[in-house]
Amino acid sequence: MAMRMQASIEHTEPYKETELGLLPESWDVVRFEDIGKFQYGYTETSSTKKIGPKFLRITDIDLNSSRIFWETVPYCKITQKEFPKYALEKGDILIARIGATTGKTCIIRDTPESVFASYLIRFNCNKQKVDSEYCYLFTISRSYWEQINANKEGKLKKGVSSSQLKNFKIPLPPFPEQQKIAFVLFTIQTAQEKTDAIITALKELKKAMMKHLFTYGPVSSEESKNVKLKETEIGLVPEEWDVVNLGTIGEFQYGYTETSNLNQIGPKFLRITDIDMNTSNIFWETVPYCKIDQKELPKYLLQTGDVLIARIGATTGKTCLIKNPPEGVFASYLIRFISDETKVDPFFIYYFTVGDLYWNQINTSKEGKLKKGVSSSQLKNFKVPLPSLSIQQQIASMLIAIDKKAPSGKFKDT
Repeated sequence: MAMRMQASIEHTEPYKETELGLLPESWDVVRFEDIGKFQYGYTETSSTKKIGPKFLRITDIDLNSSRIFWETVPYCKITQKEFPKYALEKGDILIARIGATTGKTCIIRDTPESVFASYLIRFNCNKQKVDSEYCYLFTISRSYWEQINANKEGKLKKGVSSSQLKNFKIPLPPFPEQQKIAFVLFTIQTAQEKTDAIITALKELKKAMMKHLFTYGPVSSEESKNVKLKETEIGLVPEEWDVVNLGTIGEFQYGYTETSNLNQIGPKFLRITDIDMNTSNIFWETVPYCKIDQKELPKYLLQTGDVLIARIGATTGKTCLIKNPPEGVFASYLIRFISDETKVDPFFIYYFTVGDLYWNQINTSKEGKLKKGVSSSQLKNFKVPLPSLSIQQQIASMLIAIDKKAPSGKFKDT
């Protein structure tokens, strides 16, 4: 839990064992009902017309970031007598009580005149005992989620109630320390949100750039008006480009079948689970090893420029590009595409497998006989737009430049 980590940095006092793990001696473990009150939201029909206060619902909140989209929050009717009971105030913590977001929370930091809807539960902290920011940050910790998940397995399998939440345990340091911890963790969270926003913006830029590059080539928006296009089976491409089957510009090969071993008994043995198929990152340090005959090794040895494709399971169709690998071979749930580098640049092919032109074909193929997988015989017939090698390299270099700007490394848009 992040708060316990912070405490361990700052504390020199002895620790004690509690139901939430080791905590400093001066900290208490209390129930939520000891430090505040829970309340269900208001039941009413929402309206886009300004007929009363804003009416905040689960769908108006990004419960991953605690951001509220106030500009699109609707309104509702409520009597002047009832309004104070449901009026939102700074420091209120709202908890989703049902559905896919059960247990997720947001904190009210600023609010127009508003009330909250019935699928939300409000927790109002006793401001004399607990800092509301500290309390909110606890609700995104592992300790809180262990309690949420344990309760979701009970009678309210897909929801959580105020009577359950009342008995949740929370570690409670002295008030000044709560504020210090909340400040540090809020600062970290804000920095992470800014980083996430940069990554999201770059992803959108990359998506738009890929659509442009694979339609018009490496030209500016202004120059694209002069590019003559032709209609093909995969859509519009520049007149001078070809559209070919993947099987004509490279070879496909299934991986090696063997049992993995943590002992260094041979080369690295790369499996789907060793690859983050969303970023193309390979965790080489944890990749196991395998036995392989020296005569077989060259056939399966990974080389820079290989494109590996997941052929089965939840990641079907996702790819990674091999760059400067250690001595290693690839496992049988992967298919390798070896580019004919006289015809195609491996980076160009990799970026093709990130975009819509490729994924439209993957999704169509998955509806066929191999409903949950894809085969080399299917992949051979995938259509790919093929400009000259120099154009391919220009396109790849532009997309590489965008990837390098990503704060947390490379990403994919699939």
